[in-house]
Amino acid sequence: MGRHREFDTEEALDAAMAVFWQKGYKGASFSDLSEAMKVARPGIYAAFGNKEALFLRAFDRYITRYMGFVTEAMDEPTSLQVVERILRGSADIQTLDSSAQGCMSTNSAVGSSEEVEPVSRALARWQAETETALHKRLERAKAEGDLPDSANAGGLTRFIMALTQGMAVQAKAGATRIALYEVVDQALATWPGRRA
Repeated sequence: MGRHREFDTEEALDAAMAVFWQKGYKGASFSDLSEAMKVARPGIYAAFGNKEALFLRAFDRYITRYMGFVTEAMDEPTSLQVVERILRGSADIQTLDSSAQGCMSTNSAVGSSEEVEPVSRALARWQAETETALHKRLERAKAEGDLPDSANAGGLTRFIMALTQGMAVQAKAGATRIALYEVVDQALATWPGRRA
């Protein structure tokens, strides 16, 4: 039995993350992954398992490395600052460089099917956790008088989630950071919360 070439699994995982970020789960072929990772298919299987398992590891890495600003945003003192940090952070990540435009989660969710249940579950879990955290933070803002009593925390949460996903689609289509910041500025101008 042949021996597989040794490789740096961390570098290979970074390369896989870049491919999934650029092409989404469904669009990333095993050939794309093998070429980017500089690892033959048997080596990928031996180190990471199948494509689903590789994606899940790469997605965890993406969340850990790039999405921490979402959790940190919840500590901002006003709902306006929370939302600004989420939206500007999203625009920054979505336009990080030409090889990783958009959002890895959105790029993988668009066009995905339920035939790859572990991937769909991971994407839905991240979405639900983010939405729940933001909803709780906006409810707290209402309780603190930062948002008016008439504010619909659930509707505002879905509005922000839709904006981040819409910006991701625009970034994937080539929108610049400046263009996405215009969207952010418009959303902030209409925000019902207290101005700092």
